[in-house]
Amino acid sequence: MPSFVKIASQSELPDPGAAREFSCGGKTICVANVNGEISAIDNICLHRGGPLGQGAIENGKVVCPWHGWQWDPKTGEAGHNHNAKIAVYAIKVENEDVMVEV
Repeated sequence: MPSFVKIASQSELPDPGAAREFSCGGKTICVANVNGEISAIDNICLHRGGPLGQGAIENGKVVCPWHGWQWDPKTGEAGHNHNAKIAVYAIKVENEDVMVEV
């Protein structure tokens, strides 16, 4: 059964318009802040394995720093191909703790 795991404190979240990597249950995930809305997705770009949490936010999408593939942080869909998807994780803040469902 899925459960929520603490990955950070609220103060560690990325600023609006930024993404950041966090460890979660033995893997690394990308947490993105799009206009104040926080999302959690897989950190590995499907194109060549680029680290999405080291990328930028452009037009509401997480952009891979290696080759520019764009990912919707809400749905996990690639900007150029809606059939290409990465995992999206439920995320919440409770008492200053940032929690992701694993």
